[in-house]
Amino acid sequence: MPTLAAFSFAELMDRGGVVMWPLLVLSIIAVTLILERTWFYLSTNGPARRERIYQLGKLLRASKLDEARKEAKRDRSVYGSAVSQLLEEAPSESAAVDAVEAQRGRLERFLPMLSTIITAAPMLGILGTVIGIIGAFNELSGSRADLDLSDLGGDIGQALITTAAGITVALLTLLPYNLFRAQADRSLSRLESLVAAALSRSHR
Repeated sequence: MPTLAAFSFAELMDRGGVVMWPLLVLSIIAVTLILERTWFYLSTNGPARRERIYQLGKLLRASKLDEARKEAKRDRSVYGSAVSQLLEEAPSESAAVDAVEAQRGRLERFLPMLSTIITAAPMLGILGTVIGIIGAFNELSGSRADLDLSDLGGDIGQALITTAAGITVALLTLLPYNLFRAQADRSLSRLESLVAAALSRSHR
């Protein structure tokens, strides 16, 4: 009996039925978003960026605002944007919150979509399973003379293939999603540290 890996892509799509197409679309979207977020967080939280964040925090704590402003303008990441916004006006608690929240959208971009894919893919797999089982029962409900075992096997195969495909898409999306969520939380913590450094300067 051939395994799932033995089938070609075209055979899997054909055997899995119509539900395989939305699963394919979800997988393409997931891969695209994962690549985009990977590039974003590598550039946002890479070693070089962490060094710049450290230097920017030192400038803010030392009240070297002109140098901090110049450094922030050179940094096009969420950190530079937040500090630039904060230094445009007198630092305050409300301004600090606004500066952090203004960057939250960039940090959490596409994460809701990835979360939706993680939920939707298994549900689509279950839908394919139900469709396949209904087809199998329809075959069994006919007369014995009309029963075609190949059609019955195809319906059962569709049920199994769509279930496996849905779970696979969800699992392959889940790990990157959790990593991206951790990166977003870490970035927000760093933003809050920079904001705190600016506020401590203003309270002296």
